Formats: sequence, C-alpha cells, structure tokens
Amino acid sequence: MAAPCRHVGHYIQRNSGFLRINVDQLFAGRSFSLIAALRQQAAEVPKESKEAIVIPRKKSWNREAVLEALASTVHRDPTAYPYQFQDDSYLSPRTSAEFKLFSLSQESGRAAAKYFVNNNPKFFTKDFAEPHIPCLMPESVALRLEEVSEAALRERISLRKVSAAVEMYDQLLQSGTPVSMETTHEMLDLICVYCDRDPVQEGAPILEDGEGGDDTKRRKVRGRRGTDLKFSWKENNNAERIFQQLPERDSRCYSALIRGMVKHGVFSKAFNMYTELLNHRLTADVHVFNALISAAPDVREKFSERWDLITELLNQMSQQKVRPNLLTFNSVLKALRRCGFLAKSLAPQTLNEMKALGIAPSLATYDHVLAVFYKSASSGPNNTDILQDILTELEGTRFTCQDPDDVFFFSSAMRICLDSKDLELGYKVHQLVEVGENWRLLGDSYQQSIYYGRFFNLLCMMEHVDVVLRWYARIIPSLYYPNPQGMRDLLQALDTDSRLDLLPAIWKDIKTLGHDNKVDLVGELLSLMARDEHSAEVQESFAQCALDVKSAFDGRSSMEWTTPSLSHITTLMLRANKLQQAWEMLQLFKAQNRVPSEALMNSFLSACQSSGAPHRAVELVQLSAAFCLPATPGLAKRALAELELTEEQRSILSEFEAAAEEEQ
Repeated sequence: MAAPCRHVGHYIQRNSGFLRINVDQLFAGRSFSLIAALRQQAAEVPKESKEAIVIPRKKSWNREAVLEALASTVHRDPTAYPYQFQDDSYLSPRTSAEFKLFSLSQESGRAAAKYFVNNNPKFFTKDFAEPHIPCLMPESVALRLEEVSEAALRERISLRKVSAAVEMYDQLLQSGTPVSMETTHEMLDLICVYCDRDPVQEGAPILEDGEGGDDTKRRKVRGRRGTDLKFSWKENNNAERIFQQLPERDSRCYSALIRGMVKHGVFSKAFNMYTELLNHRLTADVHVFNALISAAPDVREKFSERWDLITELLNQMSQQKVRPNLLTFNSVLKALRRCGFLAKSLAPQTLNEMKALGIAPSLATYDHVLAVFYKSASSGPNNTDILQDILTELEGTRFTCQDPDDVFFFSSAMRICLDSKDLELGYKVHQLVEVGENWRLLGDSYQQSIYYGRFFNLLCMMEHVDVVLRWYARIIPSLYYPNPQGMRDLLQALDTDSRLDLLPAIWKDIKTLGHDNKVDLVGELLSLMARDEHSAEVQESFAQCALDVKSAFDGRSSMEWTTPSLSHITTLMLRANKLQQAWEMLQLFKAQNRVPSEALMNSFLSACQSSGAPHRAVELVQLSAAFCLPATPGLAKRALAELELTEEQRSILSEFEAAAEEEQ
C-alpha cells in the first residue's frame, strides 16, 4: 500500500502548478483576495507537513505483536470455567475444593513433566516453536565441569547446587586457588537465600529434616514447593564460616548475611552484623536498610523504641548518602503497623517524605496506610474518607506489581467497604480492579476468594436482589466459588426482597458447589421454604426441592437429621398435598429418635381431613400416642368430630380419648 500512496503524492506534487493556474483562471474575475489566500495556503501546507508530520518508511513490531493484538480481543467468559482448566475437560471444577485439587494436580503434573524433561534432555532436542519459547526446552541441571576450578564453582552456583558449591569452594581454598570477590558474593547470596540447604528441584520429591527434640527422621512434605520450606538459621553455618574465612570483607558480603538473617528470622544477629559493618567503616546499601527496617519491630518491645530504631536507621541512610526507594518507605509503613498509637501521626509524615523525594506509592503503600487508620469492625465505626481519597487518586490507573504486598490492597479495601457497609465505595474498588490487568494484583486463588467473598457479601447486604443475581451469574463460578457463608448471605438477600420462589434454583447451585452436606445451610434453606405459604405452583416446586434435600440426607451417613429439618420437609409435603411422602417423613421422626411438634401433628390431621384419609388420621393418633405426646387426646377428639370414621376407627380413637380422661 505504501508504494501506490507514494506515486499519488508524487503525481500531485508534479501537477500542483497546473492545478494552481487553473484555480487562478477560475476565480480571476471574482475575488483577488481569495486567490491570494489560496496561494498562501498552498505555500504553507507543504511547510507545515514537513515540520509536523513524519511518516516512517517502516514500522518495527515485536514478535508477539500479533498474539497480543488477538489476545486483546478476547475477554473473560463468565459462563466458562477458569481459563487454566479449559485445555482438559476432566479438570472442570464445580466447587472450591475441586478448584484447589485440580490446580494442585495440574501444577504437580507440570512440575513432574519439567523434572523429566530437565533430567532427560537428550530426548527433547528439537525446537519447533517460532518464536523460540525457552521454558519449553530442557534446562541444564546436570553438572558438566568436574575439575576443581572457579568456572565449576560458578556452574554450581548458577544451578543452585548449594552443597556442591560449598564443597567446590572448600576444594579451591585447599588447593590454594583464589576465588574472585564477584564469585564469593554470588556464593554467599546462594547460601543465605536457601539457608544453607539444597533447594528441591521442581517436580522432585520434597524432604524436610525434622528438628523438633530428638526426632531426626526425614518426612515427606506433600503439596509444597522446595523454595517454600522454612528452615531455621543454624549457628556457624556455611555462610558464616565462609564469611569469617574471607581475607577481605566488603559491604556486599555483609549485605548477603544481613539479608539472609532477616529472611530466616535471626533479627538480633542481623543487627549485630550491621554494627560490625559500621565498625569496619563500610556503608550499607538500600537493600540492607530495607531488611533492617522491616526487622525493627522484632528487636524492640515498646512502640517508641521501635520508632526510635527506625528513625536511627533512616538517619544513617542519610549520613551514608543512600537514597531510599519505594520498598524502604513500604518497610517503614509496614513496621508502623506494629507501633500502636504512634502510627496514625507518623504515617502521614512518611507519605510526605515519599512525595518530597518523588517516589510514587504502590498498592502496598496504600494497604499499609489503610491498616494504620482502619481497624476491624468490632473495634467501632470507621471513617472511610481516606479510602475515598485513595480511590479518587487511583481512578483509572493501571498497576504493575512493585512490592510483594501489593496483592493485599484490594482485599483490604473491600474489607473496609464491607465493615462500613458502603456499597458505592465497594463498586469503586471493583471498578479499579477491572481497569486493564489490575485483576492480576488480587493475588493467588485464596486471596481472590477473600476479595470476591467480601464483595459478594456486601452486595447481598446492600444491593437489590435483581442486581445481586446479575453479579451472581457474572462471577460464579468463573471467578468465585462461594463458601457456605456466601450462600447463606444470598438466601438472606432473597428473603429480604421476598424472592423465595428462587430457592429451588439456589438449591441446585448449592448441590453443584458441594455445600449440600452442610446441615446448617440446608436447614436454613428448608426454614425459608416452610416459613410461609405460597401459591400452589411455588409449593409444588418447594416440595420437589424438599424431596431432593431428603435424598441428600439419605445418601450421606455423616449428615444427621434434626427435628427442624424433618418438620420443615413434612410441612412442605403437606402443603403440596403429598400425604404419603409426609407420612414417610413422620416415620423418620421415630427412626431418628426425634419428636414432632404439636403444630405439625395438627397440620397433618388437617391434611387428612381435606384429603379424605380417615385411616391416616387414625394412624397419626396412634403415632402420637407412641411418642407420648400430650396432644394425643386432642388429636383423637378432633378426628372423632371432623372425620367420617368407621365404627372400628371410632372405637380406637375413643380409647385414646377415654384414657386421657381417666388420667385427669
């Protein structure tokens, strides 16, 4: 297309003089001023175009541009399962438990496949992907250099072979081979990050040393990654030993040990190491200060002492001319969360200092501020002005993760909206989540469940039920698998707006979500259906739902019948004129050692009268006598007066009535 456009432009430029002459002749007898204006425009347009418009001869695109363009046209389907499960029809979770199980299964399979590929690279040598996808190719996990050399040591460090790297380092020292300071830095970083342990290769079985008492057995740890295991920092481990053997120790060596000690909970020792660094007249980097500030609340007990230590560290940063970064101020704010009453006065000062240095806050910054100024709902009402100001400032912003704690902001903000019952503010929080790819900062599946659970709870409390149901269809189950409390909130919303006719449909969802084994939830559902009388059509749907609930109880030995549940199902059967099913429920009372109420027995007797079933009424009185109910004589008297009975039936009922009179 560029070539034809270029030819047209050349043609217009070449014939512009001819066109201008014809324009002059056309308007010669009409207006000389117009001709002059046209000439001036014709002279100015090329000049402006040369200055303002620059047409590139070629546009460079990256290799993923087409894929990115196609991906931008696809949006989430609220009726589909999460995208991660769409490649395998067998991994279609219907409940939160299945979501967790399938996610772990998928990750386990992926890790096992990667472990096999990395340990058998000779079978995976061909690369068909274009562009190249490095993660699909085998990683080099086997040691290739066996000789004692610094190159072999660097290879072991790059492969995260902690024990092998330490062994090679010791061999180099024994052979008198010097090790460069850069390699020593990487060596100390490796040991301190993994706490002098070999990280478990992805997909390999994970073992952990038992360190409690005399128990030294090794046990298998399932469902956890090797890098997630928490080990204690041992006294005089290899990191400290190698550090002590160094002829020269620079600030980078101290930094590795200090950050490793803070990471693994040896806070006092980290501060002692920092004091030693200062005694050697060395300067720490910003990462050391960030680690020490985050550890300050753990080495001081009083709130004022904690803040004094943080202030001292900040002053030392200024003296050593170390410029703080975003993580520095986030560490300060996070530490202030553990400084009690001092936090509310000191947090604004910290934010002002950030602004003065031109450091933009991240979501973690705002999360720490919210934690300082807002407490739980049980501690009293909260003012939401600060959250309102934060959301106004962040409106329409697209975020990238800058701090590991960024993922806690949205769930914390939604908690405040829920505690204050501010629906409008909750909508603003969710609108911010939906901007761009901000939803990625909701965190892992557990954090996402917390966020959407609070949002849905807020909707059920404050929104109209029709809007609640639209959100229900939008986020469940593609984004959120509600827990029993979430379904209970939905039932209460239906009750508030008198939409109990939807209860049978909600029961189907309760079964699909795997909550039909929760006795309390099922009991509340039955209570709402049996509380009031409705139209015949609704009562029929309630009766069918109640029978389905009964089958759920019968199919699980772990679910124990309660008297209210039995009474509610019996009542629903009676209202739908299902006398036989109601009688079977009464038999369950006896089988489950439960006692029906007097009101239920009277309702059953009324149903017998309207259905013309005198024999069932007699059996009802006999059942009441078997339960030793005080209402038995009254039931017998009612049956004798209201039903058409045979002589045999009358004599049976008269005996119950006479027995009651004799007892009086």
